[in-house]
Amino acid sequence: MLVLVAPGQGAQTPGFLTPWLELPGAADRVAAWSDAIGLDLVHYGTQADADAIRDTSVAQPLLVAAGILSASALGAIADIAPGAVAGHSVGEITAASFAGVLDDTAALTLVRKRGLAMADAAAITETGMSALLGGDPEVSVAHLEKLGLTPANVNGAGQIVAAGTLEQLAALNDDKPEGVRKVVPLKVAGAFHTHHMAPAVDALAKAAADLTPADPKVTYVSNKDGRAVATGAEVLERLVGQVANPVRWDLCMETFKELGATALIEVSPGGTLVGLAKRALPGVKTLALKTPDDLDAARELIAEHGA
Repeated sequence: MLVLVAPGQGAQTPGFLTPWLELPGAADRVAAWSDAIGLDLVHYGTQADADAIRDTSVAQPLLVAAGILSASALGAIADIAPGAVAGHSVGEITAASFAGVLDDTAALTLVRKRGLAMADAAAITETGMSALLGGDPEVSVAHLEKLGLTPANVNGAGQIVAAGTLEQLAALNDDKPEGVRKVVPLKVAGAFHTHHMAPAVDALAKAAADLTPADPKVTYVSNKDGRAVATGAEVLERLVGQVANPVRWDLCMETFKELGATALIEVSPGGTLVGLAKRALPGVKTLALKTPDDLDAARELIAEHGA
């Protein structure tokens, strides 16, 4: 069984969209999305520097656009035939597109409003996120709470992402939980999936009210609790609340295992989720769809493991 997944914020790198735009029709498609959401995705995906694409309001639509574009290069979802789809954080909107809950334009419109709302919320207080590598999850979570930090992403495979104020993160750097090898600051501009994002929930709820979601055509696994969600209305409701709630990617991977996953493909700019899967899902074949050079290998995996 094949799982198709989409990465979250921080996966973007300067120029990563360039090779994808060389595919037939891709540049015109992304230009049309750019016009629809009022953001030059072509420029940001090809010419902008790391600081420019670190901006939350830019990074999020850029990632969703890249995910949809790279997946479509493999063919229609019916041809890819994944047994399940999921996304990490903003990647959940990409996954909602894969599942047919939102069409491409609706997904890009929603993520544009999400990025703007989260950027506004992040501007209220200087906050950020850092990944903890190694250590016991229970020990780490208790230590984070002692420092006033939130375990915003529980990613499995020994990785937890802490979120909070810059002062709290500085304290974490000086006082790591027992067993943690390293604390790595992430390329994000706020404490996402924490109470700091509460103002963004209201803004996103208003944006979601204008959408008419369809029920998922394939199994859609939610970050909230790793549960498969059956209706489009609940997917959309979870997408709204998700910005202020922790991401439980560990539970998503448990669900992949229970569903019988034998292969996992991460769409562009892939790598992070494949790394977690290699450690948490032994025996599952993985592939990161980083550039069009990876398409042939991905198609072979689909032929072997797609439904």
